[in-house]
Amino acid sequence: MTCFRALLLACAAALPGCGALLSEGTGAAAGIGSASLAEAVGASAAATTGIGIGVQAGARAGLQYAQRRTHRSAQLRLAAAAGPLEVGEVANWAVDHTIPLQPDEAGEVAVTRQISAGTLDCKEIVFSVVEPESRRFYTATVCRDGTIWRWASAEPATERWGSLQ
Repeated sequence: MTCFRALLLACAAALPGCGALLSEGTGAAAGIGSASLAEAVGASAAATTGIGIGVQAGARAGLQYAQRRTHRSAQLRLAAAAGPLEVGEVANWAVDHTIPLQPDEAGEVAVTRQISAGTLDCKEIVFSVVEPESRRFYTATVCRDGTIWRWASAEPATERWGSLQ
């Protein structure tokens, strides 16, 4: 795990493009760490394989968790920017990631439709993500949760609903 931590710290200090390196390097770092652990305990080949698979799975799960949190951060920023807008209004949005698993993102968000019934207050949005030479466009839904606007598209809901989505 020491190698994985060193890789993570090196990437945190590097440019945001390090996300791809982390994705590819997680398995390699886990393999190196598990080999060191297996050697330290004098494990057999079968035990070394088991340790390697377990460490690699744990490292990947940790990286995927960090990536989900990064995505959630961007989604919350977008929802917060879109929440106060009326249909047809446009605002800027941006997110600066503290750990550069993904590059910082920015663009514009517009509300295209309001969906309200009783206490349900949602908005359909179109947003852009600006890249150096182009813009990508996406659609999503955000809903009010008390005083906070939250992302309401399927991605975060799968965390709560599992395979029902």
